[in-house]
Amino acid sequence: MDFNALSLQVADIARRAGQFIRQEAANFDLASVEHKGLHDMVSYVDQQSEKQLVDELHALLPEAGFITEEGTAAKERTEEYNWIIDPLDGTTNFIHGQPAYCVSVALMHRDELVVGVVYEINQDECFRAALGGGAYCNEKPIHVSAAADLHESLLATGFPYYKFDKLDAYLKIMGEFMQSTHGIRRVGSAALDLAYVAAGRFDGYFEFNINSYDVAAGVLLVREAGGHVTQFLTNGDPIFGREVLATNGQIHRRMQQTIGDYWK
Repeated sequence: MDFNALSLQVADIARRAGQFIRQEAANFDLASVEHKGLHDMVSYVDQQSEKQLVDELHALLPEAGFITEEGTAAKERTEEYNWIIDPLDGTTNFIHGQPAYCVSVALMHRDELVVGVVYEINQDECFRAALGGGAYCNEKPIHVSAAADLHESLLATGFPYYKFDKLDAYLKIMGEFMQSTHGIRRVGSAALDLAYVAAGRFDGYFEFNINSYDVAAGVLLVREAGGHVTQFLTNGDPIFGREVLATNGQIHRRMQQTIGDYWK
C-alpha cells in the first residue's frame, strides 16, 4: 500500500470535516453541549464530524476497523488496519470560542502507525505524515527543533480534567520545568501539541490521562519529523499507554529525568 498517497487522501478528508466544524462554530450554541463525564463534554459537532470522517474513511479503505472517540463507527477494531479518529480535538476550546482545535486521523497497520493527519481548522494548517515519508505542513517539509538544552526550550503540556490523584506530582514537575525552560504552554489540544513539536514550535510536550485518539496521528508526525515519543519514564507505548512524552530527541532524556524525580 502506498501510505504517502493515502495520507494525501486522508488530508483531504480531514479538511472537509474541518470545513463543517468551521461552519458550525459561527453559530454554535452552548445549550447543545452534553456531558460524557466530569468536565468531559461533547456536542453534535463532534458526533457529526466523526460520522462524516468514518463514512469517507470506510469508503477509502473498507477493510479497516475504527477506534473513535464518539463511537459512531459500526465497524470495530480489526487485526490488520485500524483508523484512530478524534473528530474534534480541543472540544472545550471549541465550545468556549477559543480557536485551538483540530481534526486528528491516524491509521495503524497491526501495531505500527503508517498515516497521521492533524488539520488545524482556524489556521488552515494541515500536518501530515506517512511511515518513512517524512512530515509536512501544508505540503512543506517540517522538522523538530534543534534545541539541545532545556534552558533553550519551550514546552507544552495538558491539564487533567479527571483522576486528580497525581495532580501534586504533576504540579511539582511543571514547577521544575518553569524554572529550567523558556516556559510552558497549554494549548488545550494534544494533537496540536504534538504537531507543533513536529514543526519545531515546541521542543517538548508531556501529558497523562491521554487517549489513543488524542495522540496517534501526532505521534507519527513527531517521529517522521525526526523527534522521539515515549511514555514518561520508559520506552513504552505512548499511544495506548495513557501518557506521552514527545521531544526533539535532544532534550528527551533530561525531561525524563526531571519527570522521574516526582512521578512514581
